[in-house]
Amino acid sequence: MGTQYTIGSMSHAWDVGNYRQNYSFVWQSGRELLGLLDPRPGERILDVGCGIGQLTSEIAQAGAEVLGIDLSPAMIAEARATFPVLPFEIQDVRALPFREEFDAVFSNAVLHWVQPAEEAARSIAAALKPGGRFVAEMGGRGNIANVIRAADRAFEALGMGTAPPHPWFYPSVAEYTSILDQAGLETTFAVLFDRPTPLENGAEGLARWYEMFGHHWLDPIVASRRAEFFRLAAEIAAPGLLSEGQWRADYRRLRIAARKP
Repeated sequence: MGTQYTIGSMSHAWDVGNYRQNYSFVWQSGRELLGLLDPRPGERILDVGCGIGQLTSEIAQAGAEVLGIDLSPAMIAEARATFPVLPFEIQDVRALPFREEFDAVFSNAVLHWVQPAEEAARSIAAALKPGGRFVAEMGGRGNIANVIRAADRAFEALGMGTAPPHPWFYPSVAEYTSILDQAGLETTFAVLFDRPTPLENGAEGLARWYEMFGHHWLDPIVASRRAEFFRLAAEIAAPGLLSEGQWRADYRRLRIAARKP
């Protein structure tokens, strides 16, 4: 995961160093997904939202010819520096230039950032060869519900008005399989499951998570009041997410596989 996102007039570019150091769980959790992808020697595979390229590299180690794409220039620059023998490109998954070029499209922890989801699904379908497969994991219905509720309430408690809309799309199994079906992809596997996820940075874990992923809340708040926002959000979230000094985000993941007839 590493896509730059835009919501309204706001654009957020990732802090790549922070992402590498404190959010390795994003790509490490995606390793399970590689078993579902089952990359094979000689296949051409597209890694959508490749971030800094760790899973792209593991796909290549299976013998596949892999291309990593991401919308974030910073993520692509880091991926190229870390894995110089692999190809990486800045691309928007909603407008891929590829037509029936890939045996598989893979995506881990990025498609919940991409809207409209229908555009991404159509673009992915167009990039697949007939018989090609799509394997992805993303935030699903109910993902980080407590994290969102705490931030929304803290934002409003600061007198900032109604909390801004969040930039994520967390679909149910039915919602996303319908989107894939309309794009011409047949779902072969789908599951929505809980994945409570420990956060790095100890007692500051939740605040640091908001700094990494929650700029739609933070950008409207002047710097001098952000500590108060973090304090309020932590108080609200603690009963559900804090245990013995460890924050655990209430992640729910949608894992899906489909094929192009």
